[in-house]
Amino acid sequence: MNSSSIWRQRIGYGAADLACNLVWQMIGLYLMFYYTDVVGLAAVQVSLLFLLTRILDGVTDVLMGILIDKTNSKWGKSRPYFLWGAVPFAILGILAFYVPDVGPTTKLVYAYMTYMGLSMAYTMVNIPLASILPSLTSDPQERTILATVRIIFSFIGATAVSVLTMPMVNTLGGGSQATGFFWTMVIFSIIACFSFFFTFKNVEEKVKMQVEKVTVKQAFSTLKGNKPYYIFALNIFFMWGSYFFQQGALVYYFTYNLNRPDLVAIVAGIGSFVPIVGTFLTPFIAKRMMKRTLFMISSVVNLLGILIILLANAVIPIIIVGAVIAAIGYGTRQSIYFSMQADPVDYGEWKTGINAAGILSALNGFLGKVTMAVAGALFGLMLDWGQYVPNTTQTNDALFAIKLGYLIIPAVLVILSMITMSFYNLDKIYPKIRADLDARYTNNNSGQELA
Repeated sequence: MNSSSIWRQRIGYGAADLACNLVWQMIGLYLMFYYTDVVGLAAVQVSLLFLLTRILDGVTDVLMGILIDKTNSKWGKSRPYFLWGAVPFAILGILAFYVPDVGPTTKLVYAYMTYMGLSMAYTMVNIPLASILPSLTSDPQERTILATVRIIFSFIGATAVSVLTMPMVNTLGGGSQATGFFWTMVIFSIIACFSFFFTFKNVEEKVKMQVEKVTVKQAFSTLKGNKPYYIFALNIFFMWGSYFFQQGALVYYFTYNLNRPDLVAIVAGIGSFVPIVGTFLTPFIAKRMMKRTLFMISSVVNLLGILIILLANAVIPIIIVGAVIAAIGYGTRQSIYFSMQADPVDYGEWKTGINAAGILSALNGFLGKVTMAVAGALFGLMLDWGQYVPNTTQTNDALFAIKLGYLIIPAVLVILSMITMSFYNLDKIYPKIRADLDARYTNNNSGQELA
C-alpha cells in the first residue's frame, strides 16, 4: 500500500468511531439526565430501563459476532455492516431524543422501544469496528496506529458532543430543552450516518484469514485455554465501569454538588478532547515498552487525576487540573486497550487454528454493555436512595450518591483494573505468535496456488 492508501484507510477506520461517539456520547452523558430532568421519568425507572435494555443488547452483541463470522460477502465479513447499519442508527438516535408529550406509562414504553432499538443499531455498526481490525493489517505497529487513529476520531466526536450539546440545546430549543435535545440529535445523527458511508468506502479487509464459515461451537472453542482473553475480558468490567460511572454522573456532580452547571461543557470537553494528547503519543511509546506496561502507567495517571478532583472539593482551578491529568491517562489507556484487543484473537487462532474475531469482539461488546448496564442501573438506584429530585436543592444523601458515582467508585475500579491486568502476559510471546500465523497464511496461500 502507498502512503495515500494507508492514510485513507486509517481515516476511514477512525471516521466510524467518530460516528459512534456522536450518538453514543449523547447516550452516556445526557440520556439519563434527559429522561429524569426533561421527560420526567423517575430515576429508579430509568435505572431499570438501562439495566434491562443494555443486558438484552449485550446478547445481541454476541449474536452480531456470530453473524459476522458467518458472513462472506464480496466486501468481506465486517465491512458491509457499516453500509447496512448507518441509516437505522441515525434514525433511532433521533427518535431516542424525541419523547412525545403523552402519559407517563406511554413515555416509559416509548423510551424502552427507542432506546432498545438504538442499542441494537449501535451493535450493528460498532461490533464490526472491533472485529475488522485483524483483517485490516497483520502488522502489530500498524494495528496500534489504526487503534490510535480510531481513538483520536472517537475523542473528536465525543468532544463535539461534550462541548457543543448544551449550547446547541439552548440555542436550538428556544427555551425548551426537549426541542433543543431533539434538533441537536438530528444534526449529530446525520453526520454519523454519512461518516459510516465514508468508512465503508475507504476500509478494506486485506489480510487473508480463514474464509470458510465458522460454526458457533468452533468459535467458542478458541476460548479454551485462552487465558489472555479471560484476563482481558475481566478487565473490561473494571476499566469501563470506571468510565461509565464518571460519564453518567458528571452532569449531576457539577450541576448539584458544585452548583456550577456552566462547567459541565468545560469538564466534559476536557474529558473528551485532552485524551487525544495521550492517544497521539501511544504508538510512539508502545514501540519502547510492552502494551501492558503502558496500560498500567496510563491507569496510574488516570487514577491520580481522579484523586486530585476528589481532594479539591470545590476549588475549581484544581478540579480543572485534575480533570486534565485524568483525561491524559484515560486517553492513553483506552488507545492501548483497543490495540491489545486484537491480540487475544490471534492467540486463540494460534492455539486452535480458528479465527473468531467476530465472536470475541462481540463478547467484548457484551461485557462492555453489561458493565454499562450495571453502572447506569446502580447510579440510578443510588440517586433513588438519596431521594434525588430533579431541578431542586438535593439532600446530603443525594449529593453523596452523586459523589460516589463521579469520583469514589471510579477510583476504586481503576485500582481493580490495574490488579487484573498485572496477570496479563501475552506481550512477551506475541512476536512468536504473529510470526507463526504469518507463516501459516503464507504456506496456505502457496498450497492453494500450487493446487
